[in-house]
Amino acid sequence: MRSNTAHSGVVRTRFAPSPTGRLHLGHVLAAQVAHDLARREGGGFLLRHEDIDGTRVREEYYAGIEEDLRWLGLAWDGPALRQSTRIAAYEGALERLRAMGLVYPCYCTRREIQDEVGAMVAAPQGPEGPLYPGTCRGLPGEEQQRKLAGAATHAWRLDARKASELTGPLSFTDLRRGTLAVDPCLLGDVVLARRDIGTAYHLAVVVDDAYQEISHVTRGEDLLPSTHVHRLLQVLLGLPEPVYLHHRLVLDAQGRRLAKRHDALAIAALRQAGMSATEVLALLEVGDLRD
Repeated sequence: MRSNTAHSGVVRTRFAPSPTGRLHLGHVLAAQVAHDLARREGGGFLLRHEDIDGTRVREEYYAGIEEDLRWLGLAWDGPALRQSTRIAAYEGALERLRAMGLVYPCYCTRREIQDEVGAMVAAPQGPEGPLYPGTCRGLPGEEQQRKLAGAATHAWRLDARKASELTGPLSFTDLRRGTLAVDPCLLGDVVLARRDIGTAYHLAVVVDDAYQEISHVTRGEDLLPSTHVHRLLQVLLGLPEPVYLHHRLVLDAQGRRLAKRHDALAIAALRQAGMSATEVLALLEVGDLRD
């Protein structure tokens, strides 16, 4: 099973923050890498608000993110896309995978998963710790139907091994690392649709990258493991294959990836402290995007 080739010659990148807080230096690095790659190639730079988690999104953060980007001189093309307007597209993609028999309902709570993993002698491990042990994957079909008919609360998980048997060996191209073989089970049976919102990051980002005709997906190297899942989904859904660039991260004094808790490094705070946009961007020293 083969995917479409990458998009035709035009380079299109995107910056996709979550409007759950203001931008910090780590976000700015991600935005600048995407912006600079597109502009160097005479291409398009798009903005997408990943706002499917409505419990944490606040309206003022949309405006705050866009204000920070404009102040930094990182102008995007066209209107910003909100994922919250695209739920029907994600549901359609999930239904397609469901029709292929590649997803299954998962009724486990986080506590139940933790307890099961803790009781295992050799729990499956991923890049960041234990993986989902596949508890609901093995439920008999009649039990699954009974639970679904009873409206039991559930998420939808990808059956990674079954999906990989259908696609065969895959790879992807990263501008820093070259061609990498896909490990379809690296993150296990990931959640493609949460119980509360009907979709989740892995499915939504793949569907939207194709919808926005993104040719080059640029993001932090912490998301490199996710690309193994995304290539699998692209092939299963017949979506184009982008080129990837997983860039370095901005770390704090303890060597940890920046998060929204780092208020002192928020762009709004740096502006209030009197820094110029040029000075803020100089802190990042992007240089060669392949470094």
